[in-house]
Amino acid sequence: MANLTMIQAITEALDQELARDEKVVIFGEDVGKNGGVFRATKGLHAKYGDERISDTPLSESGIGGMAIGMALHGFRPVMEIQFFGFVYEVMDSISGQMSRTRYRMGQTRHLPITVRSPFGGGVHTPEMHADSLEGLMAQTPGLKVVIPSSPSEAKGLLTASIRDNDPVVFLEHMKLYRSFREEVPEDQYEIELGKANIVKEGSDVTVVTYGYMVREAIKAADQLEKDGVSVEIVDLRTVSPLDMETITASVEKTGRLVVVQEAQRQAGVADKVASEVSQRSILSLEEPIKVVAAPDTVFPFGLAENDWIPGADDIVDAVNEIK
Repeated sequence: MANLTMIQAITEALDQELARDEKVVIFGEDVGKNGGVFRATKGLHAKYGDERISDTPLSESGIGGMAIGMALHGFRPVMEIQFFGFVYEVMDSISGQMSRTRYRMGQTRHLPITVRSPFGGGVHTPEMHADSLEGLMAQTPGLKVVIPSSPSEAKGLLTASIRDNDPVVFLEHMKLYRSFREEVPEDQYEIELGKANIVKEGSDVTVVTYGYMVREAIKAADQLEKDGVSVEIVDLRTVSPLDMETITASVEKTGRLVVVQEAQRQAGVADKVASEVSQRSILSLEEPIKVVAAPDTVFPFGLAENDWIPGADDIVDAVNEIK
């Protein structure tokens, strides 16, 4: 075991996959000698060279097109979008091409592409750098969308994403990169995509969330525990496809549900979860479902994030409304 930050766990996963499979290649803006903006690829260029780790021009659409071409010719590309707010520039490649290729070719061809990108607020980036656009990706059939909440999750989920034979959007919350460490197995391992994780067991209310909001949910649960409220926390890990089996089993146990996301509520993952639970387990609900999300405005930048992003206090308030 090694005590790693999330960014270190990501680097380790990339390193091990490059060593395991010569068809794995990594490319993006400044990922080569510089090691990427957040140093996710630090040291990999020196180890594997230009043919495996390469810098690209400042063109997200070009990066996406390159990934598609390489995947069709037998490679397993890991492309990096430097900040996920730039994803609009490559939406045709991701939603219009990557997600459709398997269906377009009658299930005879696959695109084993991993789209890595940092996202999320709390680090006061410039405009269009922190946008939480996972809901947009989750609405695209043919894509898996994965969001880890810890170093050990990041390594196992990224390994599984790279080995998946279909496109995976792998989103890394910037605030989690270096905010804490945990013990991470040194050997390679996979965490199954599409499976949620019970972070904390409880009996009074279910809180479903993902990414950095898992940390806020844990803070809220600790606070509520002092008031005698037992909270069960479900970490989605994969926001598309959703693990509704785990979610509904928890809701049927507690009878109450709070769904939490950092992103704006409109067209988000939280409303999808709420809708599915309403259709599957409405007779198990003792109170209306509560959704905690950011306001339906554009993602702010700088210090304005502080008043926009939901946190532990908002989760506590939502739980107290239905406990």
